[in-house]
Amino acid sequence: MSISIDDSRPIFMQIAERIEDDIIQGLLPEESQVPSKNQFAAFYQINPATAAKGVNQLADQGILYKKRGIGMFVATGSRAILMEKRREQFFEQYVVTMMHEAEKLGITPEQLSDMIRRGGTKP
Repeated sequence: MSISIDDSRPIFMQIAERIEDDIIQGLLPEESQVPSKNQFAAFYQINPATAAKGVNQLADQGILYKKRGIGMFVATGSRAILMEKRREQFFEQYVVTMMHEAEKLGITPEQLSDMIRRGGTKP
């Protein structure tokens, strides 16, 4: 796991996002153990409470669960939940924004589709 800390966003959110990324990519398979808050804190040189906040956020969402005395684990079904969440975020952040901008510029859906197929290369 590696992330560079971005000062513009809370660190605990970045930790949670990194764990989500690792689950989506299969680096943290379902039912596997997640590094402890102390491991995160040592690795990123942050306060353990900050690391715990990121892990607990995912536990509150049902993505992780705690085995008492052992640690946190990836819940079954978490990857599918995260994939759906990220797809919806992608739609909202990119597709809707792109459609609004295309409309402002008079780009038809067909032209936009052609642009996407070209992969962003200029005509």
